[in-house]
Amino acid sequence: MNRYIIPSLLCLLLFSCKIEEISPVGEAPKNISGSWKILKATRNGTDITNAFDFTQFRVKFDSAGNYTIVNRVPFLVNANGTYALDDPAYPFRITFTPQGGSAVATPFNYITTAGVRQLNLTFVPGCELNAYIYTLEKDN
Repeated sequence: MNRYIIPSLLCLLLFSCKIEEISPVGEAPKNISGSWKILKATRNGTDITNAFDFTQFRVKFDSAGNYTIVNRVPFLVNANGTYALDDPAYPFRITFTPQGGSAVATPFNYITTAGVRQLNLTFVPGCELNAYIYTLEKDN
């Protein structure tokens, strides 16, 4: 019996499988560059999309970290400036820094609905009694 154990062990060592470690692929940074329009707006849980004309509003993000607001509406900031995501691959907050103003951060969701990329911004623009949620969609 011993004469079979040693050759069997040698065969196992010679023909054993090599274990390869596979590194996970990192998540790509989220790209929000482009012009975004308001698809849906709620205030304190009430849909106000049709109660106010949001159709002309746009927020434009560029790849250099700048944003531009076109046709202002109640929003987190009132002036153009810079923006930053808390984590480029897994963002949960976006920070707007208007020119000549202080940085303002807000929760940020980068979601896909029916195959379309959307941004959800939750913010309180001043009065603590009014909380807004804007769902933005890229303007083609």
